[in-house]
Amino acid sequence: MRPQELLCGLDDEPNNGGGSNATFANLLRYERQAPVRQISYYVCGEIQEPQYYTELFYTLRSAGPTDLIYLHLNSPGGDFDTGLQIINNMLASEAQVITVLEARAYSMAAMIFLAGDELIVHDNCQLMFHTYSGNFVGKGNEQQAQVVAIASWFEKVMTRICTPFLTKGEIDRIQHGSDVWLDSDEIRRRLARIKRNQGKSVVRQRKEHPASEDGQG
Repeated sequence: MRPQELLCGLDDEPNNGGGSNATFANLLRYERQAPVRQISYYVCGEIQEPQYYTELFYTLRSAGPTDLIYLHLNSPGGDFDTGLQIINNMLASEAQVITVLEARAYSMAAMIFLAGDELIVHDNCQLMFHTYSGNFVGKGNEQQAQVVAIASWFEKVMTRICTPFLTKGEIDRIQHGSDVWLDSDEIRRRLARIKRNQGKSVVRQRKEHPASEDGQG
């Protein structure tokens, strides 16, 4: 490449050297504005059957990428199926879903809190995790099959939602009947650790692909 070619388009004389490039005048900005909606739901008290939450499900499913949906939590937990449907709709939503811990979130409510895109913790709050409880019907062999199937299902759900906030050892202890209690200070410490580790993994990934900038990675 000849040195003068590096100045193409920057010379004060557009026709200097026989070139046809016009002088670069300005970098134009093109802006598109989209409406931002902020929607709040207060999940307070015991989580009830799923038919009481259809408006929340619809809002999560129909929201757009510029929407902010806040879920304010103060709940002892409740219906596992409802909580799981809330979480699945949160994960499928195009909106930014922000969970806010305002007092306590136990059991299923604790997992809803961890499923948020952004997590906000107020002072003097608590999370509590424990295993499921339920009633089984049918013949003895049918009840045994239900227990095995639900235990495996619950373990997968908790591992997917609560890792890495909870350690594998904590999840194992919960599966065997232990309760895990965390206050606001410990919750914030864990969230800060996760954020640091995520930052390190991004840096590490970039270092593993140094040739990507010149199109060889």
